[in-house]
Amino acid sequence: MLIINGQFAVMNNLKSFQDYLQLEKKYSLHTVNAYVNDLLFFQQFLISNFDTDVLETVNYSMIRSWIVSMIDSEISNNSVNRKISSLKAFYKFLLKTKQIENSPLLKHKSLKTPKKLQIPFSEKELDNVLNLLKYPDGFEGVRDKLIIDLFYTTGIRRTELIHLKLQNVNISNGTIKVLGKRNKERILPILPIIAKQINLYLAERAQLEQINDKDYFFLMLKGVKMNDSFVYRLINYYFSNVSEKVKKSPHILRHTFATHMLNNGADLNSVKELLGHSSLASTQIYTHSSLSELKKVYGDAHPRNQ
Repeated sequence: MLIINGQFAVMNNLKSFQDYLQLEKKYSLHTVNAYVNDLLFFQQFLISNFDTDVLETVNYSMIRSWIVSMIDSEISNNSVNRKISSLKAFYKFLLKTKQIENSPLLKHKSLKTPKKLQIPFSEKELDNVLNLLKYPDGFEGVRDKLIIDLFYTTGIRRTELIHLKLQNVNISNGTIKVLGKRNKERILPILPIIAKQINLYLAERAQLEQINDKDYFFLMLKGVKMNDSFVYRLINYYFSNVSEKVKKSPHILRHTFATHMLNNGADLNSVKELLGHSSLASTQIYTHSSLSELKKVYGDAHPRNQ
C-alpha cells in the first residue's frame, strides 16, 4: 500500500502480484518485499513526475525517465537492472492475467555492468582456518568450526544453514536435508569428519542453559536461532586471520566449495545438484575460477609446451 495525502491507496494488482510471488512462485518473503519495494519506488517516481500512480498505463518513455533519474542519482547499474527486473516481473504478471496486452519493457535492454571476479579461498587458507586457528573452548568454538566446515564441504547457502532443522540432520545416513530457494528441498551428503563434528556439537548444544528455538540445529549461546549478520561476521572474523582477500563471506565459501570440487574433477551437473541450482547457467559462473587449474593441466600435458 502507498500513502497518498494521509490515505491508504490499496493497489489490488500489486497485492495480487505479491500473492503470486509468494504462493505460486514460492519466493522467499525477503525476495517478495524487494520486488514490492522496487514497484513502490517506481510508483512514487510516477506520482512526482507524471502525476499518476497507475502502473498499468505506463509507457517506456516514463520508464526510461526513471532509469535516467536513477543514474543521475548515482544508483549503480546493477541496482537499476534489479529494479527493472522487478518491473518486468510485474508486467509479465499483468500479461499472464490478461490485464494488459503488451509489456512496456518488451524491447528494453539491461544496462551494462562490470563483471566482478569473486576470488575463492585457496585450499591452504581453508586448511589454515580449520586446522591451525585456535577456536574458543566449549559450545561456541565447536559450533563455529562446524559452520565453516559445513559451508566448505556442502556448498550450503547461508539462509539454508540458518534454517537447518535438527530433525533434518541424519548422522546415521550421513545426510542433511535443506530447504533451498522457492522452498525446494534437497539432500546433501556429509563427510565422516563432519558427522564427528556434529556429534561433538550436539553434545555441547545439549549443555546449554536454555534453548528457545529447539527446532533449529544451529543456535546462539543464548539458545536462539542465528541471524544473517551473525553468520556473516563469524565467517569474516575467522578468515580475516588467514586471508588478505577483500571479501570474506559465507557466499565466498560456497563459491570455494564449487571451485575446489571442479578443480578436483567433479562434473558440472553434480556440482549443480549439490548447490541446488535450477539450471547449469547458474553453476557455470563458478567455472572461471577453475581456469588457473585448467591452464596448469594444459601446460603440464601438452607436448608443445617447452
